[in-house]
Amino acid sequence: MSSIPDIAYTIAVWAAPILFAITLHEAAHGWVAYKLGDPTAKSLGRITLNPIKHIDPMGTIVVPLFLAMVSPFVLGWAKPVPVEPRYFKSPLLDMAVVAVAGPVSNFIMACFWATFIVISNAALNPSQLLIFLAEMGSNGIIINVVLMVLNLLPILPLDGGRVFAGILPTSLALPYMRTERFGMVIVLLLLLSGILGKIMWPLVVYFVNIISSVFGL
Repeated sequence: MSSIPDIAYTIAVWAAPILFAITLHEAAHGWVAYKLGDPTAKSLGRITLNPIKHIDPMGTIVVPLFLAMVSPFVLGWAKPVPVEPRYFKSPLLDMAVVAVAGPVSNFIMACFWATFIVISNAALNPSQLLIFLAEMGSNGIIINVVLMVLNLLPILPLDGGRVFAGILPTSLALPYMRTERFGMVIVLLLLLSGILGKIMWPLVVYFVNIISSVFGL
């Protein structure tokens, strides 16, 4: 069983990466929706980097931190940003653009954390602080890549499902969208069966290796 100092350290090195990953993901959805004509997220104050506006206590805090302590596979979620497709000129296509903004924001954040590690290594001498910052940065890369890959899976209500619906012909998109009610059950079954990890982990490793190579980590 982990000691209290171990648990506190785990929380410290994971809290900021998880909060910013999920917060920016949701804010990106809201910002792109606003640019495409939907004022809903803006009117509710959801186009913000203030994590308090996006936190889901269970999905943003409890589940990710629990998984960080017991598993190498960390997942989490925030309160979904409300989007009203009726404001869009091309509802299905514009929803796809809004959806892809989340994973794109996670890729950008992964690159930010890689830059954070590079700057920390250049600015600080070897020390416990540097080790802590490097671990936090590495966690930032991992959680953002995991969220990016997960959300690109073509399963509704994940972002990849909305992107897939947006590029399908309308005759196929509408029946496909009816599968959304089963989506999270499918994701949970894939997770519990181990299939989700087998699908995602090679992609996670691939993107982490690319970022590490580009930034010289």
